[in-house]
Amino acid sequence: MQIPQGKKIYFSSDNHLGAPTQAESLPREKIFVKWLDSIKYDAEVIFLLGDLFDFWFEYRTVVPKGFVRTLGKLAELRDNGIQIHFFVGNHDLWMHDYFEKELNIPVYHDPKEFVFNNKHFFIGHGDGKGPGDKGYKRMKKVFTNPFSKWLFRWLHPDIGVRVAQHLSVKNKLISGDEDKEFLGEEKEWLAQYSKRKLESKHFDYFVFGHRHLPMEIKVGENSTYYNLGDWINHYTYGVFDGETFEMKTFQTS
Repeated sequence: MQIPQGKKIYFSSDNHLGAPTQAESLPREKIFVKWLDSIKYDAEVIFLLGDLFDFWFEYRTVVPKGFVRTLGKLAELRDNGIQIHFFVGNHDLWMHDYFEKELNIPVYHDPKEFVFNNKHFFIGHGDGKGPGDKGYKRMKKVFTNPFSKWLFRWLHPDIGVRVAQHLSVKNKLISGDEDKEFLGEEKEWLAQYSKRKLESKHFDYFVFGHRHLPMEIKVGENSTYYNLGDWINHYTYGVFDGETFEMKTFQTS
């Protein structure tokens, strides 16, 4: 895909809206919506790389209440012709087809390859990839098991959502609180994962979220791994202008 001159591709991850409570995350949501509003003039494509919500589960006729500012802004951007792609994270992995049907936004459950202006991207949330995240990998098998999802669906939403929100904040394997320190370039497991991918195919850019730390690590002679940080402490995002990829910080005031 060729990006029209003057247009850009934006990348964002890890908002965790609703954490620790909806009231406390509301100021962060307003900042994020302000950012979305600021990029709508030159955005050709927007990638949301997961954990937009701190918890999300789609019952057959019910979704968690709240987040209307974000959903409304995404609907506006999409209706105005801006492409938006969503990758589920470990907090919103129970997404199904609500975004696709309601907002016309495709939802991906695994990393995906894209080519823009002859630059090859490998994009995803990043959870469960590489040699780390062992505890979460075991937990994810339980969460994604069809029987587990079927059992959870039978809980009344008032009960199910409350239980899930409690675990999302309190369980360190889910919240990621135990894994927010920089490990060093040689030990960052998503960088190691990127290097392994390069053994079979070239990519110019690996773009992930999940780690909550803005990172730029060379993983090959012409390949770079970027982690987008988050919208909790860093307010960082990525932008590709058709030629180069750059990490930026949104000014919150």
